[in-house]
Amino acid sequence: MRERDIEKRLVEAVRKRHGLCPKWVSPGLAGVPDRIILMPGGHVAFAELKAPGKKPRPLQLTRKAQLERLGFRVFIIDNTEQIGGTLDEVSAP
Repeated sequence: MRERDIEKRLVEAVRKRHGLCPKWVSPGLAGVPDRIILMPGGHVAFAELKAPGKKPRPLQLTRKAQLERLGFRVFIIDNTEQIGGTLDEVSAP
């Protein structure tokens, strides 16, 4: 399975839960996560998507740590089985 297939499944799963999952493109800031997860109730998280078994680049890990220091949750998803649990965690109070 390719990264884009996992990304497509994530977007579909978020929509089924009445959320939004826009792609994050930041021209002046490299290494940001691929998607922003916006769930009902004001729950926000970020998702870095990878092909199965692939690891984030060092800059991506740096951005992940920066966002986490700001209080955001950042998930690295490399298989479709992680999607449901990730969305459960994002939506939890």
